[in-house]
Amino acid sequence: MSMGSDMYRQQILDHYRNPRNHGELDDPTFSHEGFNPSCGDEIEFDVELAADGETVEDVAFHGDGCAISQASASLLSQELPGMTLDEIDDLDRDDVLELLGVEVTPMRIKCAVLAEKVVQDGADIYRGEKELEATSTEDDA
Repeated sequence: MSMGSDMYRQQILDHYRNPRNHGELDDPTFSHEGFNPSCGDEIEFDVELAADGETVEDVAFHGDGCAISQASASLLSQELPGMTLDEIDDLDRDDVLELLGVEVTPMRIKCAVLAEKVVQDGADIYRGEKELEATSTEDDA
């Protein structure tokens, strides 16, 4: 195992054990939850937008799941403040994997991208572009 890879594994464990922005916001602009049935991961994100209605001002998440899903949510929660809803839409699997910094096996991709999909779907619902009760990674490849 390379020293760089070990450093990222330690980062994942740190974010899993000490998640950043963990909790709930008092008055979020929107909230959305999602599930990864293949692993049992559950995440809910609260997002507060700035007065412009487009820029993330604050974010919090809570949930339960494997180290990859929870670390991914924690890492993403640090990136979201200052991003616009359009920038959130532009996020993809590679962005999340880059945040994690380690190679994720195909079985764990759904764990890694759950947070991204929850925030993207929440933004789409907020803008009236999608109707969805909860996000699921069930249909993802």
